[in-house]
Amino acid sequence: MGETHARLRGPELTETDKSALRDAATVIMLRDASTTPRVLMGQRGASAAFMPNKFVFPGGAVDAVDATVPLACPLNSDCDTRLRAMADPALAPAIIAAGIREVWEETGLLLGRPGDWPMEAPKGWRGFARTGHLPSPEGFHFIFRAITPPGRPRRFDARFFLVEAEAVTGDLDDFSRAEDELSCLQWIPLDEVRHFNLPFITEVVLAEVAGLLKTGLPPRSVPFFNNAGARSEFLRLT
Repeated sequence: MGETHARLRGPELTETDKSALRDAATVIMLRDASTTPRVLMGQRGASAAFMPNKFVFPGGAVDAVDATVPLACPLNSDCDTRLRAMADPALAPAIIAAGIREVWEETGLLLGRPGDWPMEAPKGWRGFARTGHLPSPEGFHFIFRAITPPGRPRRFDARFFLVEAEAVTGDLDDFSRAEDELSCLQWIPLDEVRHFNLPFITEVVLAEVAGLLKTGLPPRSVPFFNNAGARSEFLRLT
């Protein structure tokens, strides 16, 4: 718990410690779940240090400012309980906020409710705040956790969240406000997505999503690929 808390609140990473383990959030946006399920993905650039050319879900590292932003409503109880059980309790809303920010930055889609910010939005959140919305965790389900194995140029302790597209405010096909980190943004049918260039962990998470479409939400347990040490472990978090 202390280590995770330090990763969130410590100084920004320098050029010499980019391989340090960082808390992160990944968001699986699910559309047309009851008919032809599709997920939102984009392609990382060829020169990216982490997973170049791969098709991925929007997501990224938790920034210190993510712990300071107001959420429009509380996390759902299952999500909140599981997140708080495995990290500093203060980290749970920050991870959710990071996921919402990354969706906004990388896709231009808004996960928020109309509302006034009680203070000036911090850097990284100002564009979101100018829309007149507060970040909303409504509809977020914590479904997977994975720690990047040692030896990689970037390492993340990533929590994966499933969110149905109905939670988005605005046009689901309008990516005009997206930054340029991901290209080829598109809603990909689940039965076609494995034809794309995917990271291994993404394939595993997609299999979990397919299973949840059959069993329903929230998940009974959360799979956890723990690569924090030299020995990999596969656990299930209840």
